Amino acid sequence: MNDLLKFPFYAKLTLVLLSLIAIIFIFYIGQDILVPIMMSFLFAILLYPIVQFLKSKLYFPHVLAVMQAVLLFVLLFLGLFVFLSFQISDFADDFDKIERNITIHISNIQRFLSEHFNLSSWEQKQYLDTATEDSMEKGKEIIGTTLMSFTDTLLNLTLIPIYTFLILLYRTHFLLFLSKLFKKENHEQLKNILTNIRVAINSYIVGLIIETILVSVMTTVGFIIIGVKYAVLLGVVTGILNLIPYIGILFAGILSIIASLTGSPDLSIIIGIIVVTIFVQLIDNNILVPIIVSSKVEINAFISIIGIIIGGAIAGIAGMFLALPIIAVLKVIFDRIESLEPWGYLMGDHLPKTYTWHSIKLPLFDSDASSKKTIIKTDLIVPVFTETTTENNTENKAETDLNKTSESI
Repeated sequence: MNDLLKFPFYAKLTLVLLSLIAIIFIFYIGQDILVPIMMSFLFAILLYPIVQFLKSKLYFPHVLAVMQAVLLFVLLFLGLFVFLSFQISDFADDFDKIERNITIHISNIQRFLSEHFNLSSWEQKQYLDTATEDSMEKGKEIIGTTLMSFTDTLLNLTLIPIYTFLILLYRTHFLLFLSKLFKKENHEQLKNILTNIRVAINSYIVGLIIETILVSVMTTVGFIIIGVKYAVLLGVVTGILNLIPYIGILFAGILSIIASLTGSPDLSIIIGIIVVTIFVQLIDNNILVPIIVSSKVEINAFISIIGIIIGGAIAGIAGMFLALPIIAVLKVIFDRIESLEPWGYLMGDHLPKTYTWHSIKLPLFDSDASSKKTIIKTDLIVPVFTETTTENNTENKAETDLNKTSESI
């Protein structure tokens, strides 16, 4: 009765793929519910050190510490929202200048096409009318979709702080629930998985925050040097949009080019914005991301791109943002379960980063080269989840044991 069923490889592969398809389907149909909850888990992991500081150093009660941490989180986002609102209101006053400068650039483009491609202004207008004949209907659909998306965003912004508060408040309760799902001999492995998930996610989120600040500062300084109006606003927006993998910086560049038209129609400003954006991205991709954003669990670029594409197809921008943390969590779990370890290896990045050539360190892309596997070790006490045979103090005993070790998870 205790013997485990052993399946052939093709049966295991089929079960894994079916499970993966089922998970993706459930996430797709329930994205409106699951996305705010998963975002709240990420923010709860980020705020947990603050809660522990308030409890251990300032001796706040647990409920009050959680309330203060979530309140600080909300005030920070409200401050950023107010700052952007004032900047955008000033920016909106210059829409007339943008329209005039866009007209100037369109006239220059039409003149260029007429001189080099023998297309008259009338022919160009015909092409534009043909391409945009259904623009009014599509515009109405886009406006309706945008309003619905904006309403959903407001609802999620309201629910995320509430979910975050409740997750932090009932953290011990959830850990006790997980301990009851597994046998006592598996509690050490459970503790190891939870600890590594917390470390990986926390380092990833903190790295993203630092990256956002540095990208915002570098972009702002670059825009100030080339004389772009609203340089601070555009720098902050670029840093925020950079959180969206791959396409965020493209949107930020287009927005910066449009905003530059509030000052001057000079083409050199637009070229300067493109140069600054490319320069900042080179620093971000080659220095900031490898050093700051890389978490304790390394994921190869192939799996990252596929995960981001799937996340975007399922849940849009929120899915793209959640893709890498979800993959990191799955890799931590897979690496510590023997039957799933090959899948964890598939997700990992085991290539050596550099090699030395004539005293110069260069990137190494040789998959045959060996690399050391990094294992996170902690000196934390292994939690012991026990239950007594007495019905009256079963819950109290289990909760007491869990509270003693909750600091280590």
